[in-house]
Amino acid sequence: MPFVVTTACLDILDRSCLDQCPVDCIYLGERMTYINPDECIDCGACEPSCPQNAIFHIDDLPAEEAHLAPVAERFLRTMRAVGGNIDRGPLGADPPEIAALSPRAQD
Repeated sequence: MPFVVTTACLDILDRSCLDQCPVDCIYLGERMTYINPDECIDCGACEPSCPQNAIFHIDDLPAEEAHLAPVAERFLRTMRAVGGNIDRGPLGADPPEIAALSPRAQD
């Protein structure tokens, strides 16, 4: 999995990354986005487009967010999220680990 979306995306869903991804491998959950590691080509186009700085290469992932890589991968496989977000549309769900998080405080 080259890139991972962190909880800095939680409850914000800016979606800039979806517009920048050339292979449409970023999927929209209920509370945050997820990058499909089987579809990502490791181009990095999503990383600088995120205004929340929520996207990291897996090698640079903050330690407190490292648990998200397998969570996202398992979730996307369970949801059978294949073929691109545009074709699939919003997933309408999040993995239990994300759904259980407290809502982000509104600024």
